[in-house]
This record gives sequence, C-alpha cells and structure tokens, in this order.
Amino acid sequence: MGNKEGVMDQIMIEDLNVYAKHGVYTEENILGQQFLVSAIIDVDLAKAGQTDQLEHTVDYGSICHFVTSYMQEHTYHLIEAAAEHLAQELLMQYAPISKICIQVKKPWAPIGLPIKNVSVRIERARHSVYLSLGSNLGDRQAYIQEGIQKLDALASCRVCEVSGFLETEPYGGVSQGNFINCALHMETTLDAQRLLEALHKIEAEAGRTRDVHWGPRTLDMDILFYDDQVIHTPELTVPHADLANRAFVLEPMLAIAPWYRHPVLHETVRELYDKLMDKDKRS
Repeated sequence: MGNKEGVMDQIMIEDLNVYAKHGVYTEENILGQQFLVSAIIDVDLAKAGQTDQLEHTVDYGSICHFVTSYMQEHTYHLIEAAAEHLAQELLMQYAPISKICIQVKKPWAPIGLPIKNVSVRIERARHSVYLSLGSNLGDRQAYIQEGIQKLDALASCRVCEVSGFLETEPYGGVSQGNFINCALHMETTLDAQRLLEALHKIEAEAGRTRDVHWGPRTLDMDILFYDDQVIHTPELTVPHADLANRAFVLEPMLAIAPWYRHPVLHETVRELYDKLMDKDKRS
C-alpha cells in the first residue's frame, strides 16, 4: 500500500501520556506510573488528501484512545512486551496500517540513578501470506476447517479468504488415500519463521506426524507466498519450491488469487496453472 510514487505516507503521534501498570517490581504493577507512547504509522494518505474525508485515513484520535485503553487494561513486566503487543493489536485492528513503529518511554525508571527516561522502539508490519492446506486421514474436511479456525484465532493472524475444497490424488508416489486441498489468503504480524512455527504447532495439535516424506497426514499447512519475499533457510523455502508442478496447489489458488505473480518465475498463478495443464496434456 502506498502512493503512486511508492513512497509511504505517515501519521506521527508523539509522547501520548498514559498512566498504566507495567514493570518488573510489584509496586509498579499495583501503583502504576507514567508512560509516554509514540507511534509512526505507515498508511496511504493520498485519497484522504484529495477528498478531505476522514473515512479515507486512519483517525489518530481513535488510535490515541485505543493505545490509552490497551496500556491501561493490560499489565506487562517489560515495556518490550507492552510495545510488542500494542503494535500487533494496532496492525490487526486498523486495516489501512501497513507498518507501524512504536516507542514506549518509561520516565524515572527505578534504577537508583538520575535518568530522564528509558525507552524501547520496535517496528512491525502487516504481511500478506498465501497457504496451501491438505488432509487425507480421518475427517479430512474437519481437520482443515479446525486448522483454519485455530489460525484465525491467533492474535497475530487474520484469515481473509479461503478457496473451496478440492479432492485430489496423492502426489509424490506414496500409496495412500486421496487428499482434500484448499488455499487461503491471510494477514499476519509474524515473520515467516514464527509463522512456520505456529503452523507446525497447529499441525501437531491435529496429530500430524512426519514419518514418511509425501506420506499421509491429518493436516498439512504450507506457506506458498509471503509478501513478495524470497526466503531460503534450512527450515523454509518461499515461494514454495514445487508449487509450479502441483495442480492441487494451483487450482485452489486460482479461486482466490489468479492474478498473483510468482516473485521468482514472474508468472501469475493463472499462467502457471495453464502451463502445467498444457504440460500434462502433452505427456
């Protein structure tokens, strides 16, 4: 999200004064103290500037009230935790915000020395992610639906759109039952590695085991795309390494993002699917 020149606009809130109960010491959690919260909010302001209408921007007054309420209704030992959770909640609550920088200052920190304040400053962003989901054991549809519900229930994630369910033959040469597959689009404040860990936890709760490569599973959740990033780690490859050869991945993606362009192959999902279908016809 941004203006035509690709430069992100910003709303800045500086030193909002909040009396709240955060700190390592018991008296800090009981008596409370003053905190100063600042925010730099990345949001496209072009339409608001052109129309002069509040509905096309983010209401900074609403954000200030949200920050005040959140800081007062929660208690954290560390201002690092207060800043992290506050940034996450703002990104999830205010859809136009693409990125946010939060600074929490703690004046007169109890360290026994004269000091103006101690502060932490973090920057977090909203990420657009596409997943492929599959199951071929037990109540296949129920496993997938429960996985989607658990993902959407995470404070750091929001499921935006889910494709229909597709029954497919197994892939990879292992003899097993047919799969049900779907694709979904989601938004998250988690980085790719932390999202992968969250998906593995949901899979494990569904009884997923990893005994046989390409073998049967109660629930499989794969990251297909994470923004337009290209990621190669021992645990994760994004875009998914083999998606261009998998009709059971591309066909559900057609229903929700046919226009999405692969950041490495530079072809859309529709183009990749059509190419795969032509290849299958020739073989």
